Amino acid sequence: MQKTLGCKVCVSPGSTFLLMCCCLLLCIASTGCGGSKSIQETPPSELTASAEERKEPLPVTALQPPDPFDVPQIDELDTEAKWLDRPVRNGLVLLRESQSKEKVRGSVADALSARNDSPDLNELILSALGKLPTNEEADYTARIDRHVGGDLGSTNPIMISTSAEFDILGLTGFGLFSFGRDLEPFATSETVEQWQTSTDRMLDKVVLRDDLVWSDGEPITAHDIAFTYKVIMDPRVPVPAVRSGTDQLRWVEAYDDRTVVFFHKEPLATNVWNINFPVLPKHIYEKTWEADPTLKDSEEHVRLEQAPVCGGPYEIVERKRGQQIVLRRRESWSSVQGQQVRDRPYFKEVRFRIIEDPNTTLLALMKGEIHEMILQPEQWTTQTVGSDFYERNTKVTAPEWVSFHFGWNIDTIFFRDRRVRRAMSYTFNHDEMLEELCYSLYDPCTGIFHPGAWMASTKKFKPYKQDLDKAEALLDESGWVDSNNDGIRDKEIDGRTVPFEFSILVNQQPLRIAICTLLKENLDQIGIRLNVRPVESTVLQDLTLNRKFQAYLGGWGSGTDPDTSENLWKTGAMRNFCNYSNPEVDRLYAEGRQEFDKGKRAEKYGQIQEILYDDQPYTWLYWRNSFYGFSKDVRGYVFSPRGPYHYSPGFGSLWKPQQE
Repeated sequence: MQKTLGCKVCVSPGSTFLLMCCCLLLCIASTGCGGSKSIQETPPSELTASAEERKEPLPVTALQPPDPFDVPQIDELDTEAKWLDRPVRNGLVLLRESQSKEKVRGSVADALSARNDSPDLNELILSALGKLPTNEEADYTARIDRHVGGDLGSTNPIMISTSAEFDILGLTGFGLFSFGRDLEPFATSETVEQWQTSTDRMLDKVVLRDDLVWSDGEPITAHDIAFTYKVIMDPRVPVPAVRSGTDQLRWVEAYDDRTVVFFHKEPLATNVWNINFPVLPKHIYEKTWEADPTLKDSEEHVRLEQAPVCGGPYEIVERKRGQQIVLRRRESWSSVQGQQVRDRPYFKEVRFRIIEDPNTTLLALMKGEIHEMILQPEQWTTQTVGSDFYERNTKVTAPEWVSFHFGWNIDTIFFRDRRVRRAMSYTFNHDEMLEELCYSLYDPCTGIFHPGAWMASTKKFKPYKQDLDKAEALLDESGWVDSNNDGIRDKEIDGRTVPFEFSILVNQQPLRIAICTLLKENLDQIGIRLNVRPVESTVLQDLTLNRKFQAYLGGWGSGTDPDTSENLWKTGAMRNFCNYSNPEVDRLYAEGRQEFDKGKRAEKYGQIQEILYDDQPYTWLYWRNSFYGFSKDVRGYVFSPRGPYHYSPGFGSLWKPQQE
């Protein structure tokens, strides 16, 4: 996903695989709602505050490699530690068991002939077409053509960051842990034989299966896991998303080929997530890592980028940048020495088509060139209601914990004052966005946790509404006034008059551009100039990660644990793009990790949500539910709070029926 640029990101599972399980998902490469507002593109102003100009300099967390220590012998550990057995599960089996208890609301024929224009028909389609196959129903020779809204930044699993990377590398990477629709963690039985935790919560021990191999035929061992930990924790290696959470470990030790022990720095409720990180093949990267810790610049790393050694159920067989990435099922994943040892993934081949424009994407779906896509509200409401859509496809919707926001860079002179950030939220016409651009399909968002989540504040937050009088009063209070009557607010800073003119970064999609253009029109009304700057998703990722922006439009998906959002809000955290700093928030996150009572943990995260609502480092916009179009050839889609893919089995439950 979301280890997210600073929290731990989560990725989509392949088969029953999930590379990482705790965190937020950066949605800069996904689609949203549409619109048709015009845009005037102008160069951004780069006026930012230096460290000396800030009232309170923001400390940046220093990266230090782990200090090795004299690890005890495994016999000593087994003698002294009191081990508790932890769950080892198969996500596909869990889903099958769950579905066996559910009432089917109608036949497949009924679902295929239905037009989804009511909640009852939506439930019918989900129920009938979401079922897993029985016996010989699935066509194991089939290919599925999936859609992604942006290209990969990297095929290296520990470089994972964007939503496209989550979806693709989740199918090719190797991992030990996963979680189901209820977001409860387990070790995946596809890779793990046994998982135990010490009663003092300072140790986790995992015994790997003995039938695991990389795509080049070399065995996957515990030594790969210990090696990867060292690489992730090398401060020279640019892996902010994956390092978040992993840095809470004291050490990782491989005692033999199958036994690995994770040593924690302290007993935390979040330790279950910190032991989950993607794994590199040691026999490949131990030869290249030291010479090129960027993992991308050397000739060998460039070659590996194009043809990586994979540990998951699929491997990359074709990559055309900006066009498509093709994965093929690894027979050595499911069969070893002629014996089937794991369930075969339902698809022989997965082709990811890279299409940034939502209208082009919908055209591809209707032509049968792709089999699934996220639908924008305009598409859901007006463009997928006729026979031309339902001839090949159907559509479904379900709740999903994905939110979007304007992010304000507090290191700039414009947004370090909380009153200004609140003024931004009062200036924006939230109702017009929700009703006209999003077709009243989305709910207003007021903070970091979904109202249905256990960690959300019990306080009922009032969504911001446009109130230009309040916005102007707050700006006047903060010293941003029109001193020379030229129609633009300004402020004297270091002896010079600075006009309130800034730029906002936005992904090149109609939704994002329309929302930012609406903000531009609103700000014009109160004497502030906004330059809307559309960029490609990979550029947006790089600029936000490096804090080279004044404002941006982005989104996050929910993590499986509220602590994963710390990387967005802790002082100096790597995905704290907005340079937010609040000692009380830092303290509450630390206390939340140390609290094992779920109710008491929820209180602390609720307090964090309340503080952030008051401080408005983001202007929260809306919760984006799942709206998907699927080919009628596809079955098995099942939704969670993280959508249809970002849990276990996720994508692994999709299948195509045998052709008659």
